[in-house]
Amino acid sequence: MEQDFGLYMKRLRESKGLTLSQLAVAAGISGSQISRIENGLRGVPKPATLRRLAEAMNVSYEELMERAGYLQEYEQMAEAIPEWATSRDKRDFKKMLEDDGELMFDGIPLNKEDRQRIKDVLTGLFWEAKQMNKRKPTSKPDKSDD
Repeated sequence: MEQDFGLYMKRLRESKGLTLSQLAVAAGISGSQISRIENGLRGVPKPATLRRLAEAMNVSYEELMERAGYLQEYEQMAEAIPEWATSRDKRDFKKMLEDDGELMFDGIPLNKEDRQRIKDVLTGLFWEAKQMNKRKPTSKPDKSDD
């Protein structure tokens, strides 16, 4: 996956006529980090990094998230919601951050930039946790010890 994504990123950058250095400056990411991504040495970047790259190359953030494999995992999770779950059970915090209604944290109203930053951080943490959970071996307690 990392190799495929890296190749995709390199082709995308080149199709936009950007050098590694130009993309690095535009995205606020080091050129060596971008090079490692493109060569499959770094792995798939976090969602917050993908957002910066998408903005710098003027491409859809969702497209990069999909190419990185994040959206497939999200769709699989959405399918796992039990039928009995109520709308309250399914409340989507991400959508709440995207809504135009007033939202506060500790009594302080959040503006659009605040909401975006919170969403980026939470998205990164969410997918990091999902990835870590995949790596953990699932061990079941031995019933013979009872």
